[in-house]
Amino acid sequence: MPSLKLKHLVAVRWFHWINFPLLFLMIWSGVLIYWAYPIYSIGPFHFFPAWFYSALHIDHRLAEGMALHFFFMWLFVANGILYVAYTIISGEWRMLVPRSLAAFRDAWYVALHDLHLRRDAPPQGKYNAAQQVSYTAIVLMGAASVLSGLAIYKPAQLGWLAALFGGYRGARLAHFVLTVGYVLFFVVHVAQVALAGWNNFRGMVIGYEIEDHPALAAETRVSQ
Repeated sequence: MPSLKLKHLVAVRWFHWINFPLLFLMIWSGVLIYWAYPIYSIGPFHFFPAWFYSALHIDHRLAEGMALHFFFMWLFVANGILYVAYTIISGEWRMLVPRSLAAFRDAWYVALHDLHLRRDAPPQGKYNAAQQVSYTAIVLMGAASVLSGLAIYKPAQLGWLAALFGGYRGARLAHFVLTVGYVLFFVVHVAQVALAGWNNFRGMVIGYEIEDHPALAAETRVSQ
């Protein structure tokens, strides 16, 4: 007999769904800014080729990109601070943060299980080890993005901050690499949500999952 089980609290769902479009807009506006000085490449592969900007009509929009980036940055920061504060005050962080180095080993086992290269997944609570590692990493990445972004924005006034990243060029590279990391996280996260199915997605939308109780159902049939 199925029943509803609380999975995610209201605050967690709000922070999640607010952060998703904010991060998307930060990446989008960042691409508008990157167009003005697209220096990074891996061998012959450039981020991004000229045809990419022309096809999406995102070339020659530097001023617009900077205005959007700096505006949504403050909303992104506020949402992040409130989220971290909430997890600390509510105690939710105990389920989100890896408790030991063994969590990294278990996260690898979870990845192998998801790829059907390992039969059994490690035991888990509300979040598995891979989720704990990735969700903690994304918070740290957010903090690093804000700090590196400020170092790029005010390299003279915040020279000490830029120095922590190895100077202006180091801060710019860190900011770019973190953005690539967000995109990869999006791809993996959406793929995992799709594989987990609608019930898991429902939990992040309404807060509850449907939980089956086969043993209880069997007992009910026997009693009948």
